[in-house]
Amino acid sequence: MEMEIVGDVASLDPDLLQLPEFSPIALKSNPFLAEQLFSLWLSLPETGRLVKNLLADVKMGTSSFNSTGSSMSINVSTNNLLPSMFSTASTPPLSPRSTSGSPRVLKQRPGPFSLGSPLKIVSEPVHEVIPQFYFKNGRPPPNELKEQCLFAIDKHFYGHLGLQIHEFKAATKDICKLPSFFSTTLFRKIDINNSGIITRDQFVNYWIGGNLLTMDLATQIYTILKQPDCRYLTQDDFRSILHELLASHPGLEFLQSTPEFQERYAETVIYRIFYYINRSETGHLTLRELKRGNLIAAMQHVDEEEDINKVLRYFSYEHFYVIYCKFWELDTDHDFLIDKENLIRYGNHALTYRIVERIFSQVPRKFRSKVEGKMGYEDFVYFILSEEDKSSEPGLEYWFKCIDLDGNGVLTPNEMQFFYEEQLHRMECMTQEPVLFEDISCQIFDMIGPENEGHVTLRDLKGCKLSGNVFNILFNLNKFIAFESRDPFLIRQERENPTLTEWDRFAHREYIRLSMEEDVEDASNGSGDIWDESFEAPF
Repeated sequence: MEMEIVGDVASLDPDLLQLPEFSPIALKSNPFLAEQLFSLWLSLPETGRLVKNLLADVKMGTSSFNSTGSSMSINVSTNNLLPSMFSTASTPPLSPRSTSGSPRVLKQRPGPFSLGSPLKIVSEPVHEVIPQFYFKNGRPPPNELKEQCLFAIDKHFYGHLGLQIHEFKAATKDICKLPSFFSTTLFRKIDINNSGIITRDQFVNYWIGGNLLTMDLATQIYTILKQPDCRYLTQDDFRSILHELLASHPGLEFLQSTPEFQERYAETVIYRIFYYINRSETGHLTLRELKRGNLIAAMQHVDEEEDINKVLRYFSYEHFYVIYCKFWELDTDHDFLIDKENLIRYGNHALTYRIVERIFSQVPRKFRSKVEGKMGYEDFVYFILSEEDKSSEPGLEYWFKCIDLDGNGVLTPNEMQFFYEEQLHRMECMTQEPVLFEDISCQIFDMIGPENEGHVTLRDLKGCKLSGNVFNILFNLNKFIAFESRDPFLIRQERENPTLTEWDRFAHREYIRLSMEEDVEDASNGSGDIWDESFEAPF
């Protein structure tokens, strides 16, 4: 048998021993098998004689290693070295092979030691350079993008020492890709010295040097609108762009003769923005909330659309008209404040006293009005948007807080019954067939399908498309009756325009009604009569 000596270590070629093969599964199931085989080999007489001969050679200086440390062969009879420990019938013998060409024979590689070491030489670790991934002022633009931007800037500033504010709109839209009504705000942001002119270098330093070029559109708008060192947007931050929108948009030109209503329109747009986007209800609009909302898309839409009423999100003048006229109808003394008795008349006395009481207890939202027990215009905007679109997320949260009497985050049958009792009494007074609460309770729970059969959570309501009708059942009798006897024509309209919200449909119907009433009043008054603004709607 051939035995190869590698470096300092003598080892037997296991393939030449003709031992039976063992699968990895067999070795895993019996981890001591290899140790038992090795112990058995050491106990053989031939093994002992071999070890003694090797030790004697070492003592006499006649080592089996040559001066170069290369391996040499020791001829040992296979039959004498290791008798067969297994039945020869268990596995067929291996075919003869040449040791020089066998891939199993380990050959010595030249190394730093003369006698070769069994330890492998570990190469030095490769130190990789990690590119910078955090930039305090934002990631700088790539060279190609920077060159394209500089080319566009040079084109707009060519032949000018600088751009004045009335010349800056094209640069805002073409270079910065911002809505055109951001031009004044952006101009003042760059012209910190109020010189009335922006040079090319000033623009490059702000837009490219400030890394606004690489920001997404929402972050660009957020950075331009917010005050220095602030990490949020306030309502006042939107006034400048809305004033420019009122001054430049063709769909709002007719308001230029009535500055007071321009201001009311701007206020209404801002209140609607914060109602839908500022879900934390802190009055501070964060960048995360801005990105999650649809305000940026609405800004781009209103910048491209000449008909302002086609921009249903936030900017529609018809929507503002409906909100303001509704408030004007309830505010009989026109002090721009509403009390409980005023609000109870909303929607032809549709609401119950108990729900109005909850609203004025400021449970769903703290009033911004400075007068105790009075609701201001901003508070009314939040109310009417919630009332006319109860299925929207802010609307669901608004009314859920009202019904949740103990504030534990769940609506129980007892809480629902407390508000429905007044509904039941009103049905009896109107000679309507009363519906017992037991039947209503089953209908509500079947409609929502809550996770827990004993109560309803806000999560349950948000997962149900008919959740807004639950609140109508509890405190709005007119809408409850309308839901029970739904007009097939209205159902078909909803299916034809599934993208319209409940608020969109309500505002459209009310605008038509209000405009028709105004036309009738104009016809009855005559063109020569004096218009008394203290008794008429403000439009």
